Amino acid sequence: MEYDYHEAMKLANQLCFPLYAVARNVTNLYTPWLKPLGLTYTQYIVFLVLWEKDGVSVSEIGEKLMLDNGTLSPLLKKMEQAGYIRRRRSREDDRVVEITLTEAGRLLQEKAKDVPKKVAGCIDLPPEKIRTLYALLYELLENQKQQKQ
Repeated sequence: MEYDYHEAMKLANQLCFPLYAVARNVTNLYTPWLKPLGLTYTQYIVFLVLWEKDGVSVSEIGEKLMLDNGTLSPLLKKMEQAGYIRRRRSREDDRVVEITLTEAGRLLQEKAKDVPKKVAGCIDLPPEKIRTLYALLYELLENQKQQKQ
């Protein structure tokens, strides 16, 4: 069978488009609950990393969230100015910047505790489909990570 570029160039045949559209829509679901906390979605996911394990390097955060330093540095600077985190050079290696939560950053977790539940309530899929989608997306991410190496 010959490659039909006309068919391949249709928006309906692009995997990237529904991934892009859903990612934007799901990210936007967070806005009504994060805005009153003064947080963006990207700041929120940085907090998720820090609430799980405090005292991590900027590069660890970047690796976990698949964000580069150019994206993270200004974000972390704003979070520090807001009094939520501290940025400090590592004592072992001054090239490494470690991020730790302040008391305000730790207390913010309590204020944000219902965000996952509220967002989940906006996603109208049965639990088994959510688990399947989650597994497929992480499989795709892993495949892409391996292709980069």
